[in-house]
Amino acid sequence: MKMYKSLVAASIISAVAAPVAADPTLYGKVNVTVQNSDDGTESKTELKSNASRLGVKGEYELDGGLSVIYKYEFQVDVTDESGEQNIKSRNQYIGLRGAFGEVILGRNDTVLKQSQGKFDIYSDQEADIKKLWSGENRMSDSITYKTPEINNFQFGVSYIIDEDNDDSATSMSLTYGDSGLKKTEYYAAIAMDNEVKGYDVTRLTVGTKISGVVIGAMYQSQEEVETGEDKSGFMLSAKYKVGDYSLNGQFQTIEDDSGFTLGADRKLGKNTTAFAYYTTFNFDMDEDESYLAIGLEQKF
Repeated sequence: MKMYKSLVAASIISAVAAPVAADPTLYGKVNVTVQNSDDGTESKTELKSNASRLGVKGEYELDGGLSVIYKYEFQVDVTDESGEQNIKSRNQYIGLRGAFGEVILGRNDTVLKQSQGKFDIYSDQEADIKKLWSGENRMSDSITYKTPEINNFQFGVSYIIDEDNDDSATSMSLTYGDSGLKKTEYYAAIAMDNEVKGYDVTRLTVGTKISGVVIGAMYQSQEEVETGEDKSGFMLSAKYKVGDYSLNGQFQTIEDDSGFTLGADRKLGKNTTAFAYYTTFNFDMDEDESYLAIGLEQKF
């Protein structure tokens, strides 16, 4: 494991330090919370790393109007006691971009997962929509293609190869606009998974800003392929900025299970944010859960 960590560190440092025609970008973030976690059977205070990460990405121009794009990203658990499981692979790929759009080969989020945009306010926290919904998949052995944007529309497809079973799965999306709502007034997406990690999923996402409030809404239906069990639910999120503060709320359901979160963020600097939130989950067939957290995030 120590050798693996050394190789990872060496590859990142050498990628940044080596003389290349196009400089790569070293990036990452550290997100840590102190939280009281109650899973219905036990309540404890813990320090938790929330998808803290380190990566290298870049784009290199080629002949014929093409460019090669790449990303090499790792998740780092900065609170792991043993140190044995504190590095995990995230999106890692290489691809080509040009007038045809872009094609990416490697490990990558499916286009259905990407279609959520930025409207899952508590992504990577306890209230991440993956807590209740299927479809939040990062797949190895995947080929992702996206068309160029035409009148703010873009089509994408992920093709996932199952080498062990000589089988495949697909994820497709059609999006409109900018999920950050900086270039367009509205964002909308429809996406579908076909047998991705054993589920067929359909997801609809819309978002806009009304009187300074960023509002997001999502609807999802999902069916487990093997059993035929189907479920559906929705998510609503809202974010309102007041100076350096952001007031946030999010509600999500799937059948009789639901989760609700209230929180606030405070910008301490361009890349530094302090935050706090309370999350509660009510389950129909399981113990209820609740989380109270305060945290700090630094991006670079």
